[in-house]
Amino acid sequence: MSVTPKRALAEISLGSSVKISTLSDGNLSLPPEMVFGEMPQSKLTELMAKRSITLTKYEPECNVTLYRDGTNTVLFDVGAGPDFMPASGKLSESLSAMGLSPEEVTHVIFTHAHPDHIWGVLDDFDDPLFPNAMHHFGRKEWDYWWNPSTVDSIGADLASFAVGAKRRMEVIEDRVELFDDGQDILPGIAARASYGHTPGHMTFELRNGSEPAMIVGDALGNPHVAFERPDWHSGTDQDPVAAAAARISLLDQIAHDHMKIIGFHLPNGGIGRVERSESNYRFIGEPS
Repeated sequence: MSVTPKRALAEISLGSSVKISTLSDGNLSLPPEMVFGEMPQSKLTELMAKRSITLTKYEPECNVTLYRDGTNTVLFDVGAGPDFMPASGKLSESLSAMGLSPEEVTHVIFTHAHPDHIWGVLDDFDDPLFPNAMHHFGRKEWDYWWNPSTVDSIGADLASFAVGAKRRMEVIEDRVELFDDGQDILPGIAARASYGHTPGHMTFELRNGSEPAMIVGDALGNPHVAFERPDWHSGTDQDPVAAAAARISLLDQIAHDHMKIIGFHLPNGGIGRVERSESNYRFIGEPS
């Protein structure tokens, strides 16, 4: 599957001053067992059959969030760049379709440092793609990938993730600000810890408007299992136990506070809401 960049995948306004758009970075192509292989297979088959889904392939879309409040032009994550997967790395095309140049971006805020979220921070010459932007990282996430022992402890399958993250962090180091859980990064944008997918994975509460929203990154990485069985462990989470606890906590907060949800790998641009359904939850996509 190849995603053709268009002006925006989905858009919402949070009050009169804040506009949220999701832009396509393309999509990933993953073996389904990488994500779903550790789950109880008979129950997984039943859940997927209820939704008429067969897991013969898994190609989640990649949604980069663009936040504009009249003063700040903010990207949450920057996609994969040209060196990760053939169908990803489309953010520059999507920005161009929006009539925006990388020089207009004032801030980049990262959920975490997996390749599809950070490798796009450099251009084809390995220079910062967003030269006028301040880059914001959760302190715990930054320290994890910056640590020279991570490449040896993360496992052979993910060693390239560690090398790639560190190389990009070194280039942007002089334009990085670190933040902690609960900290306001910009007015109306607060950091919220959701550790587990990576050791320092962060989500972000947007409360600069009449309707709150939560940017969840990969804490809620698919529209079915992550919502209906958030307790199940995903193969893409580096700490599956912590990630399951984070999913449950996030879903409870988002449903209780009636927040919009914006997910990096959720379908049709990734914007929607969460409904509580008996003992679990449902993702309801925003009409595009």
